[in-house]
Amino acid sequence: MELHLWLSFVVICILGALSPGPSLALVIKNTVNGGASKGYATSISHGLGVALYAAITATGIAVLVVNTPFIFSLIQYAGAAFLLYLGIKSLLSKKTEITHLNDDQQSMPTINGWRDGFLIAFLNPKLAIFFIALFSQFVSADSSEQQKIIMTATVGSIDAAWYCFVTFLISRGNIINKLKENSYLVDKITGVFLVALAVRVVWN
Repeated sequence: MELHLWLSFVVICILGALSPGPSLALVIKNTVNGGASKGYATSISHGLGVALYAAITATGIAVLVVNTPFIFSLIQYAGAAFLLYLGIKSLLSKKTEITHLNDDQQSMPTINGWRDGFLIAFLNPKLAIFFIALFSQFVSADSSEQQKIIMTATVGSIDAAWYCFVTFLISRGNIINKLKENSYLVDKITGVFLVALAVRVVWN
């Protein structure tokens, strides 16, 4: 893959990663409530989920998913159910007193960052549409497997790197302490946002 094409591909992937949505809300929530380790787990697993969709697209399977209404709807509604689950869980969270302890002491074992990050990416069939539109501009019938692997790795790495950067920023010093002090409010805002997204998916 020529360097100028790859750089163009990188720019598009960065813009896609920067787009705010449920993934960003989840990374922030898991970092605030579970500490940096949970935030990084959510970020990395989200990148893996995105990379998997990119790999599926590169092999042409995503075309089948998009063109088969039943499969697309199944994934879409499963995604909506997961968003609803996360949203309700956030809304039902109770206010707790938080002291300024270290990350390991503040970590909440009930938060499964590896699961949450991967599923919120994988249960989003719109990623298939995005990658079909994107890859069609860079992948041709005679594209090598090496090019497809490079593109897949690029997508996943950029996505994971962005959310890891977000985790790093909000887990520094006073920022994380302020967020933890207001974690109850963060949970409620995140919960409303995720439930609203789930309803939007179902009604669209």
